[in-house]
Amino acid sequence: MDSFLQRFRDFQKTLFFDFFCFFWTGAFAFLAFAPFYLSHLVWIAPFGLFWITHKYSGRYWRLVGYGFLFGVFFYAIAFHWIHHMAMVFGNFPWPIAFIILLLAGVLFGAKFPIFLVSYSFLSRRVGKHSVWVAGVCGMAADMIGYQLFPWYWGNLAAGNIILAQTVEISGVYGLSFLVFVISYTIFETNPLHLPEILKSKEKRSHFIKFWTLPLALLLLFVIVGSSLYVKWKNVTPSKTLEILVVQPDAPMSIRDERGRSPREVIEDLMGRMDKMVENAVQRAGKNPDLIILPEAGIPYFSANRELLKIRMGDRIYWPRFDSLMVSFANRYKASVFFNEIDAAYKIKSSGREYLRYFNNNVVYDPNGVRRQAYQKQYLVMFGETMPFEFMYDLSPQTGRFDPGESFDLLHYYSAVPKENPQTVLPVTWEKTEGIDADFVRNYYSPTHTELKDEGSFLPLICYEVIVPEFVRKFKDSGNPQFIANLTNDKWYGTTTESDQHFELGRLRAIEWRRWLVRSTNSGISGYVDHLGNFIEGKSTSLMKAETSWQQIQVIDSPPGFYVLYGNLIPWMMIILTAIYYGNLLLRVYRKKD
Repeated sequence: MDSFLQRFRDFQKTLFFDFFCFFWTGAFAFLAFAPFYLSHLVWIAPFGLFWITHKYSGRYWRLVGYGFLFGVFFYAIAFHWIHHMAMVFGNFPWPIAFIILLLAGVLFGAKFPIFLVSYSFLSRRVGKHSVWVAGVCGMAADMIGYQLFPWYWGNLAAGNIILAQTVEISGVYGLSFLVFVISYTIFETNPLHLPEILKSKEKRSHFIKFWTLPLALLLLFVIVGSSLYVKWKNVTPSKTLEILVVQPDAPMSIRDERGRSPREVIEDLMGRMDKMVENAVQRAGKNPDLIILPEAGIPYFSANRELLKIRMGDRIYWPRFDSLMVSFANRYKASVFFNEIDAAYKIKSSGREYLRYFNNNVVYDPNGVRRQAYQKQYLVMFGETMPFEFMYDLSPQTGRFDPGESFDLLHYYSAVPKENPQTVLPVTWEKTEGIDADFVRNYYSPTHTELKDEGSFLPLICYEVIVPEFVRKFKDSGNPQFIANLTNDKWYGTTTESDQHFELGRLRAIEWRRWLVRSTNSGISGYVDHLGNFIEGKSTSLMKAETSWQQIQVIDSPPGFYVLYGNLIPWMMIILTAIYYGNLLLRVYRKKD
């Protein structure tokens, strides 16, 4: 064993060891995350960071460079799907797509150099390493480092459902703190020294002191998490809702590889969607309360008739799209929640240069009347917008969207039953040819009923669901009954992106204590309860047209600590740590003087 340790020490001195550290952290962080959910591996994933920090302590420029290399390796392993997206979405050749993947690791992996430099600086200046400093530096790096696809070390530990409950109070960054505290404690504990420690009273005392804080913190997280789990598991819902999620697997482009015309492609999609909803309702034997279609479920078009007043080069309002949504609402007496493209003039002018496009979610009530809408605000760079104008020429498929401004919740409605309800023959997709939405709405007028406002829900589009600070901004608009996330992950094919996207959004259900409904164009669609559990058997497959029906619970509870106060606890920990170690640094410098 001693010879093995000596060989390892010799290996640590080589350049190959540095690359071993990059790979170690990237690989174990990837395996701890979705879709593998080997969350216990998160406790050893940061070891690569600790090895490098100790080897190059005080060599800050080296640590900065190595920090970005950690980002490159992590992105190349865990977010390899960026390469696939660059080829499919951006039409870039394989080598260019690979360079884009590596650049993403550099541009959006700042959390790694932030940790290496901050932890090395504090440890070196104070003169000792500390589990607390490791935890705070890891947490601060998560909070400060900008990421295009925000993931945090706490997400990797949230596969443990008990620990995940604590995000209701401390947010995901609290779990990041715990990860680095426990990981560093394990890292500094050499099991080969245990016999020697047990024999020496002094070493035994030091060992106990070293483990006291980490064990106390872990115990605190387990106790709090267990208490919250029991509390919310036994809560009685105020009501239930029947939700039908439609995953149409709409094409990324209406330029069909099989030689069909764009009209044939979109006709096939709409007809398939119509049949999917009809078959799902027939199987259930009842009408849903809400029909939810995903982002880009009907790509490139809008159901907003107001757009007819706007002078565009290409008309994006499609009467048949609008007619089908009106038909869905009236046929099944359900609210319909779907995604579309919207547009408006930035100022009161009809000039095309002032025209702005929006990624828009909208609700139709059970009588087919258009209600509230939500325009996406957290736009994805390189997907929906570009930082510089010339970059649009490099990726013509990138959207030119503007962000919305409203954080209003959307309302949904139910139809008040009639004593003698009238029925009419359904307006199917084929019958919408040559008619408009007003005609369909008038046709169904004998079935129209009084409506009841059932309450509100939180609408999120795509990556908005993975940014906790952004989702918190809806708190001033009211208390939602559930969260609906409409997404289009088709650009990523059958890679792990959709699993990771779903997993990152899962913690919003715990923070808000609300069910999360995820509707995607091509998978994975599904449901998360207020405890953060995926509803088994209700998640769809990738790259397939499917529907999923689930009765969700509405939890009537006031906003929790995280929703009200956000990252108050993490910021307090950072500030108090800065004050404490700032005083220590002052004492060190005074002694030197």
